[in-house]
Amino acid sequence: MKGQIAASRPNGAMARGLAIWLLIMFAESVHGTLRELFLTPIVGEVRARLISFFVALAIIFTITLLFIRWIAASNAKHLLKIGALWAGLTFCFEALIVRAITDTSWSRLLADYDPSQGGLMLVGLAFLVLAPVAADSLLKYFRPVKSDRPS
Repeated sequence: MKGQIAASRPNGAMARGLAIWLLIMFAESVHGTLRELFLTPIVGEVRARLISFFVALAIIFTITLLFIRWIAASNAKHLLKIGALWAGLTFCFEALIVRAITDTSWSRLLADYDPSQGGLMLVGLAFLVLAPVAADSLLKYFRPVKSDRPS
């Protein structure tokens, strides 16, 4: 019982959410590297980024589904906070680390966030905010309802 109470505390859920974000960033970094090495030379940068965007959403949602129970957030509000944390950290990761490593200009980075220039990152950030709630809801939907009646 004591472990269950501790697991449902918002700070513990946020810490576990941070750990999952690190896993997501690792997976997305590998994904981005593979895109540049293998997909971009075949289909070009624009198509590779578009294909990669949808693959990235699948990676994020799969990781979220796998670990949403472990995060153990107590309600949808906490899940939204975790999603907002993921989105904020992702923007900072892109702006500070990825930009520095890849020598990407600010204008190129910001273009990724500008829908009028074909940028999909705002959609990606919105997806990150909603992914924990969506994953939790999906698992609850498919979880069998327990019956109080004896079999």
